[in-house]
Amino acid sequence: MARWEERRVDAADIDALVAAGYTPLQARLLAVRGVSVAEAAAFFAPSLAHLARPADLPGVTDAVRTILRHVRTGARIVVFGDYDCDGVCATAILVKALAAVGANVAPLIPERLTEGYGMTAASIARLLAEFPDVRLVITVDNGINAVREVADFAAKGIDVVVTDHHLPGDELPACPIVNPKVAAPPSLESLCGAGVAFLLAKELLDAAKAEGRYTGPKVGGELLVLAGLATVTDIMPLTGQNRLLVSEALARFHAWAPTGLKELYARASRAAQPKLTAKDFGFLLGPRINAAGRMASGIESLNLILAGEREAARRLALTVDLHNTERKSIEQQMTNAALEQIEPDAPAQVIALEGAHQGVAGIVASRILEKLKPDHAVPVAIAVDGHGSARAPEGYNVRDAFVASAAALTRYGGHAAAGGFSVREGAFDEFKRLFRAACAGQRAARACDAKGVDYVDAWVTGRDLTLDFAEWVQTLEPFGEGNPEPVFGLKGVYLSEARQLGADGRHLQVCFYSSDVPRGVWWNHGTLAEELHRNAAHPFDVRFTIEISAYGEPHVELRLVDLRVQD
Repeated sequence: MARWEERRVDAADIDALVAAGYTPLQARLLAVRGVSVAEAAAFFAPSLAHLARPADLPGVTDAVRTILRHVRTGARIVVFGDYDCDGVCATAILVKALAAVGANVAPLIPERLTEGYGMTAASIARLLAEFPDVRLVITVDNGINAVREVADFAAKGIDVVVTDHHLPGDELPACPIVNPKVAAPPSLESLCGAGVAFLLAKELLDAAKAEGRYTGPKVGGELLVLAGLATVTDIMPLTGQNRLLVSEALARFHAWAPTGLKELYARASRAAQPKLTAKDFGFLLGPRINAAGRMASGIESLNLILAGEREAARRLALTVDLHNTERKSIEQQMTNAALEQIEPDAPAQVIALEGAHQGVAGIVASRILEKLKPDHAVPVAIAVDGHGSARAPEGYNVRDAFVASAAALTRYGGHAAAGGFSVREGAFDEFKRLFRAACAGQRAARACDAKGVDYVDAWVTGRDLTLDFAEWVQTLEPFGEGNPEPVFGLKGVYLSEARQLGADGRHLQVCFYSSDVPRGVWWNHGTLAEELHRNAAHPFDVRFTIEISAYGEPHVELRLVDLRVQD
C-alpha cells in the first residue's frame, strides 16, 4: 500500500512568502508550485501584457515570410491538421487568421479510421485530389517526422511549412519549421499545437497589418480561446505562457469564444457559469470536440468552430454532442472487455480488442490506467485490429517504448505519456513482447522515491477548511498538468455517516463527527459504504480536494481522493 507523504518544500521559501503577507498554509501551497515572492504577483494576475513575442519562437519569421509570399499571389493554401481537439483548434486558428488576411485557404483534417494520424499516403492522396491547385501546405499539430512526405511535396513544386509540438526524429523535414521541441526558449517549450499556431497567427496578422492586408484587432480573441482550450485538452503544463493563455481564455470565453463553442458549452453545461474553469475545458468541451474525430470525422468539430451563423452552430453542436454520447457507451463496453485481459504484475498491459472501435482505444487505455493506479501503474496499450493507442503513468515514456518495439510496428508517434501505433501484420505477439520488455527496463530505471508514495500538498485540520480559504484556493486556478489542484490530508478523523449517493448508488457521501470538517463526496465509490460502516469505530486518514458548493448558501465540500483506516 502506498505511503502518504506531505510534499517537501524549502522552509526558507515558505518563510519568505509568509514575510510577504501570506499565511503559512497559503505559503506552503505556493512553494509547492515553485512560486516565489517575486513571481507571485504575475502568477495571480496573468495578463496578455506578458504574452511572449511570436518572434521568440524560432522559425516563426521564416514561416510567415513563406506564407505571405503565397498570400500575395492568391495561391491555394491548405492547412493540414489533426482530428483531436488540439489539431482541430490549431487548424481553426490558422484558417481564421489566413482568411482574415485574404488568403485562398482551405482546411484538411485526416480521417482517423481510414487515413490515420499525420501525413499518410491516404491523407496526402485526398489532399491532392481535393485541392489539385495547392501551392502551400501548412501542417498543424503534426508533420515534424514527415521528412519523406515533405520532400515529395517539394518535388511536385508544393511548399510546406511544418508547425508541430511533437518530438522530432533524427532528421528534420527540409522546410520552414516552427516546433518548440526543435528549438525554443524554456518559456515556450511546452506549447501545444494550437499554442504554436496561435503565435504563428499573431505574427502573421501583425506582418499583414504592416503591409495593409489586415486591419482587425492586434490579437484575435477567438484564436486565443482556441489555444487555451487546446492547451488544457492536450494536457500541457499550466505554467508560464500556457497558464496565461488558459487563464485569459477562461476569463474571456463568453465574450471571445467562437459561436460554435458557445453553443456547445450551452448544450454541455448544466448551468452556465460567469467564468469557466479548466474542468469546463477538460471535461465538457474537449471530449466533445474529440468525439467527432473518434466516432465520425474531425471535420464536423472544425465546421462547428468555424460556424458563424448561430442556427447552423446549434445544429452542429447537437451533432457533436450526440457523437460524445455514442462514444461514452462504446467506451464502457470496450473498457469492460479490456479489464478481462488484465495480467497482474505485468510490466505493461498490452491488450488486443478485435472488432472494437479504433477511435476509442486511447480513452480505454486511459481508463484502464486509472483503474490500475496506484499499486500497478504501468503503461497500457490497446490495439484494435492492428491499430491502437497507449497511455503511461509518470516515470515512463511511451514513445521510447515504441522505438524499442519498432521491428513490430509500421507507424508510431506521440509523447512520453501517450502515443499511437500500428502493428505489422501478424506481429502483435512480437510487439507485446518488445513493448513489455522496454517498459520493464523503464520501470527499473524509475526513481526509487517515486514508488509507492501518494502525496498531499499539506496536512490540515478542520479549522483550516473555511470558505475564505476555499475561495483563496480558487485563485490558484487554472488547475491541470503542471499546476494540479491542491490535495489536502486529514489525520485521525471519525466518520459519522457513510451512505450511497445518486439514483444508482454509484457515489459515496461521508460525514464526520468533527463539526469543523465539511461533508465529503467520493465519486464512483458508493460500493464502499458498508465497509466504511463496519470500520466506523476506527479513525480514518483522508486525502481530498476542496470545492465551494453553490447549493443553498455557499459552503465548503470535500471531494475525496482516498480514504483509509489509520495505520
